[in-house]
Amino acid sequence: MKSNYKPIGDFIQLVDNRNKALKKLPLIGVTVNKKFIPSVANTIGTNMKNYKLIRKNQFACSLMQVRRDGKIPVALMKEDEAIISQAYPVFEIMDTDKLLPQYLMMWMSRSEFDREACFYAVGGVRGSLEWEDFCAMQLPVPSAEKQKEIVKEYHTIEKRIQLNEQLNQKLEETAQAIYKEWFVDFGFPDENGKPYKSSGGKMVYCDELGVEIPMEWDIQDLVKLSTIKSGKRLPKGKTLVKDKTNYPYTRIANLGSFKYTFLSEGFEYLNENTQKQISKYTVSINDLIISIVGTIGVVKIIDSSLDGANLTENCMKVIDLEKVSVDYLYYYLNSKIGQKEIENRTVGGVQGKLPMYNIESLRIICPNRTIMTKFDKLVKSISNTQKSYIFEFVKLFQIRDILLAKMATIKD
Repeated sequence: MKSNYKPIGDFIQLVDNRNKALKKLPLIGVTVNKKFIPSVANTIGTNMKNYKLIRKNQFACSLMQVRRDGKIPVALMKEDEAIISQAYPVFEIMDTDKLLPQYLMMWMSRSEFDREACFYAVGGVRGSLEWEDFCAMQLPVPSAEKQKEIVKEYHTIEKRIQLNEQLNQKLEETAQAIYKEWFVDFGFPDENGKPYKSSGGKMVYCDELGVEIPMEWDIQDLVKLSTIKSGKRLPKGKTLVKDKTNYPYTRIANLGSFKYTFLSEGFEYLNENTQKQISKYTVSINDLIISIVGTIGVVKIIDSSLDGANLTENCMKVIDLEKVSVDYLYYYLNSKIGQKEIENRTVGGVQGKLPMYNIESLRIICPNRTIMTKFDKLVKSISNTQKSYIFEFVKLFQIRDILLAKMATIKD
């Protein structure tokens, strides 16, 4: 081990402050993505005095199931105060002049850190990590000034990522507003450039969907407008790998929160031999994806960074569109009408499923060609800008990964 590497336990201590005063604070949990999120636990009848307080610059982690998850759920508290389950170890840095909380969080965000934790994890298949083993894990500890320099560089990248997220969200809200105006309120421009419905455009009632639509428009089953294909589960006995290969595997958890699904952190990969066995089940640029199991009805479009990636059996892809564009179909299926159609076709109990034949029978409102062409032209610039932000996302994630990887070679 390099001379400037020191055990984490030399710098941290456990903290166990309970909510004895019953403060009304947010109840949070920790995810494998190393973030705090609002807890969904049912606390009715629970004695909240037993819950732990966690304050700014303190950490919480879960050392259970580390080997199963392949990660240590650990996060740094950035808010003033919250409460968290007593099951989470809460710890803090004893002397922040020697080790910055943000620097330690960076180190624990590295994929190599998680792999080392899995190596030390014990307890069978799920594999838990003992607190003593966690404390024994080592990290390079350069000077405080060097730590500040590294953290500043990292935060610059993080802020740019956050800004991209905000700009992308604003663009999505703009496109959704256009869709609503044109295809929900039917205010698309008529031949005189005036809003169609409010200017007296002829409407007819659609019994199937329970809404009025413009007279010249059509309703078709999705199967008549496209080709629908399934993804593929991993071959028996095969597993995904966390080390990057040329074969990312797209799961529901990877679909993300934006219009376009792109290669980002959290993806796992196939090795070459496994990919050969399921090589026919891939996605291409601008394929539309629908989740069909678990979280049903997530609809996304594939970005160029995932061209050729494999697709989970829990999703279907819609390709070879006719009469409607991929942009229109994306917004239609994400609308109230589209989501209701998906919900009505979901079968099963607790673990619902959207079968292939029910996707094929999804009823799609088809505008006339003139309106479809105008809508595509209007949203094209928005979509192109969204794609440019996603391209920058991919580059920023790559730079961030490089920066985290370089921490292992720090000499100062």
